[in-house]
Amino acid sequence: MATVVDCPTCSAKVEWKEENKYRPFCSERCKQIDLGAWAEEKYTIPAAPPVDPNDEE
Repeated sequence: MATVVDCPTCSAKVEWKEENKYRPFCSERCKQIDLGAWAEEKYTIPAAPPVDPNDEE
């Protein structure tokens, strides 16, 4: 029995299996929509601000 997940773009149910080349997405369309969102910087990954080695504490 395959695991079923929600498509991150449209929330459709998707079987997580080898035959599904778009997993975790339900289709190429949803995969491209997600890629476009990353390209437009709609998603971000939180990080700490960089430390300047020249700054004295």
